[in-house]
Amino acid sequence: MSKKIAVFPGSFDPITKGHEDIVKRGLLLFDEIIIAIGENSTKNYFFPLEKRKSFIEKTFNGESKIKTDTYNGLTIDYCKKVNANFILRGLRNPSDFEFEKAIAQMNRTMAPEIETVLMLTAPEFSAISSTIVRDIIRNNGDVKQFVPSGVELK
Repeated sequence: MSKKIAVFPGSFDPITKGHEDIVKRGLLLFDEIIIAIGENSTKNYFFPLEKRKSFIEKTFNGESKIKTDTYNGLTIDYCKKVNANFILRGLRNPSDFEFEKAIAQMNRTMAPEIETVLMLTAPEFSAISSTIVRDIIRNNGDVKQFVPSGVELK
């Protein structure tokens, strides 16, 4: 039986407790999870790529089943490159579902061998988004309760 490898793609600007929850619960389903930070040259990120990667590595330090990587282009092309047969995505609300469903259907058309697994975020994390966390940081608020301990802002 082949190894079950999932790619958990995103910008992780920054990683939140919701992301952390999805990855930890995903470990029950997959042999390996690659947290893949997508690079989009047209997007202005709050944190530089290396900082975002560092936050993730610190968050999952010592977890041998989790790898962190960066990629450009289509997620399905990256999945093929790393021999991943699953894409893991988290859902916070109905609009997330509609968005993720459309992407999953397009990915399935282009790469039917790669299955998308949608996991509901735990209720206590469903209001947390990287966008809201960035807004709190911009306004000098305390985000400790919304981000993993690996996110060090000093």
